[in-house]
Amino acid sequence: MLSAKTLKGGIVNEILAILAAVLSSALGGTSIGATRYLVGSIDPLAIGSFRFGIGFLLLLPLTLLRRDHWPEREDWAAATGLGILFFALFPILFNASLIFTTAARGALALSTLPLLSLVIGAALGSEALTWRKSIGVVVATSGVAVALLSDLSAAPSGAWRGDLLMMAAALCMALYGIWSKPLIRRSSPIAFTTMSMAAGAVCLILLSSFRGSFAPVANFGTPQWLAALYLGAFGAALTFYLWAFALERTTPTRVAISVTVNPITASLVGAWLLNEPLRWNLAAGIVAVFAGIWLATTTGRRVQAITISSPP
Repeated sequence: MLSAKTLKGGIVNEILAILAAVLSSALGGTSIGATRYLVGSIDPLAIGSFRFGIGFLLLLPLTLLRRDHWPEREDWAAATGLGILFFALFPILFNASLIFTTAARGALALSTLPLLSLVIGAALGSEALTWRKSIGVVVATSGVAVALLSDLSAAPSGAWRGDLLMMAAALCMALYGIWSKPLIRRSSPIAFTTMSMAAGAVCLILLSSFRGSFAPVANFGTPQWLAALYLGAFGAALTFYLWAFALERTTPTRVAISVTVNPITASLVGAWLLNEPLRWNLAAGIVAVFAGIWLATTTGRRVQAITISSPP
């Protein structure tokens, strides 16, 4: 039987994990603005190289200074493979999808992530499939659809190709969340993220070099460098450290549902920086998203006590 102190500590850890995941997704939404700005100067493959290359360079000294526990040698292959899946294949699919579809439809397709995490996690036995989680996922995803309602009808011909590519990107993210959780627990969030991000960054840099994607960098001015640094520091290092921090402390579905905050934040940033209009549907979508997150990440006292007392 767990003491009240231990039970309270488990609940606090769960809350911190959800807050970290929401902040991670919010930062991901703000990164869209920097990406949109840079895409006019350099191709998406090189943007990913800058984002995760700078992110790795910032995380590496932090990991060394903290003397965090690196993944064990037997986990290196898995950490590298997951890094290529998440930090190389995911951004390639993400950027390619936006060639065919709109940002609004892409954001909605990406919001299938919590549903994919829920279904795959249940199929692999990594977490239980509950009605409360399922309803929360549906409510949050519906909130994204409501928030983007006015933009979903403006789709180019063949937008379904982009939608499928974005769902493939979401699948990469879901698999990373499920498969990386035990590896993160055996090392540390920062060390695991640093190693896996390095693998993805190396792949992107090699591909960018082969394609000559770095040629336009010679014409970069201060604004372009600031955007690239923002993506590396906040859009990669901080965003994915928070993601790993959350995965260490709660289930992949509870982390994944926070991605529904991403398009909401992107819309708010667009309104602030680009003077894009704010409509009633955005406010309604925000309410639905946070209601869905609350439903999926909270349980009754009895169920929560049983969950926390179960061995990892």
